Amino acid sequence: MPPRNAERITAADAAAQIRSGDWVDYGFGMGQPDDVDQALAARCSCLEGVRIRAAFSLRPRAVVDADPEGRHFQWLNWHFSGLDRRLHDRGLAHYIPMNFGEAPDLYRRFLDPVDVAVVKVCPRDPAGFFNFSGACTYHGAILERARTVVVEVDPQLPYIPGAKNGIHESDVDFVVETEGRGPAELRNPAATEVEARIARLVAAEIGDGACLQIGIGGLPNAVCAAIREAGLRDLGIHTEMMVDGLADLCEAGLVTGSRKATHPGRIVFTFAGGTQRLYRFLHQNPQVQSLPVDETNLPHLIQANDHVVSVNSTTQIDLQGQASSESSGHRHLTGTGGQLQFVRGAYASRGGKSFLCVTSTRQRRDGTVESRIVTDLTAGSVVTTPRTDVMYVATEWGLANLKGRAVPERAKALIAIAHPDFREPLSRTARDCGLIPRSSF
Repeated sequence: MPPRNAERITAADAAAQIRSGDWVDYGFGMGQPDDVDQALAARCSCLEGVRIRAAFSLRPRAVVDADPEGRHFQWLNWHFSGLDRRLHDRGLAHYIPMNFGEAPDLYRRFLDPVDVAVVKVCPRDPAGFFNFSGACTYHGAILERARTVVVEVDPQLPYIPGAKNGIHESDVDFVVETEGRGPAELRNPAATEVEARIARLVAAEIGDGACLQIGIGGLPNAVCAAIREAGLRDLGIHTEMMVDGLADLCEAGLVTGSRKATHPGRIVFTFAGGTQRLYRFLHQNPQVQSLPVDETNLPHLIQANDHVVSVNSTTQIDLQGQASSESSGHRHLTGTGGQLQFVRGAYASRGGKSFLCVTSTRQRRDGTVESRIVTDLTAGSVVTTPRTDVMYVATEWGLANLKGRAVPERAKALIAIAHPDFREPLSRTARDCGLIPRSSF
């Protein structure tokens, strides 16, 4: 393919490249455009049937706000943030199921070419590359498959090292220079005492030299705090998402990466989401390596490191061990993301462990309390991690390792870490439906 022109244009001119019926890709997280998004929203009444793919939105999207009935733009999403979830609740966002590590392959093998791709980048570096900042993920594959490539330059983004974390100007059609807004912050609330109890239980199972994957949310971040308190040493990081808790471990001197088989000594991840403190830590940090998601999340690459420890959250788990981590009934909450791939990669790693963490109860809006360990998943809930893959389940009442256990053993182990108020009714319903035999087992 001949070099492209990398022509400097305005956001309005970039939005003018999009026509009715086009497939448009906004990319992932902090890589989603702002100025071009606003300029495209201003053209709302001129367009019909524009389909926009994105993932993990960190700021409200102008195209959706401009089209509250979804008549002009269709918002399709690989992984919901809280913002995307609220759009879904209004019927304005539609989830696309995906194992995150497969995203580049999906673009290259299964999806039609993208008509216009617009992603936010750092300013051009001396070698002619526009760095993807904290959104490496599948951006390379999007831009390979795009008929028209537009980059929106934000000088306030952190520049994050990575051999494939950027696009050369010769592969860009149009460049939109902006004053920039920088990355949106993703703050996690302080851990509750219940979450801290779970975190301490998990941290006690992690040894020196472990290679960590930490998921999104307050509970996984609480595990990082518990690891720091435990004083574990010589840790490695090979994760999907770089979060504040992992940066804390690095700055405490607990991360060396010296025992990693892949990228030894480097902090490896595919995207970042956290506070400005995290972004300052990552900016031009030679220790970090942001890689495409098919180099971080595929199980055979995860298992190449020994003693991988995967820590993720779930929202509900049934007595057979099926974990629903992305929906509540038919209401979609987040996405499959990398949970299943890291659960499998950690299991296949020599000495590896995976943990699915969940508080034993939740309070509903009407004030009632319900168990998150249930006989049956809520009707319509999606199974994110099958019972065959689940290893450790952690609540504030203990740990249950389900690997190699028969169904009655699994049910009993999970009941034992359910909230005490729910253990007797769970035992009764488990016997009524035959999960636990009425005779002793």
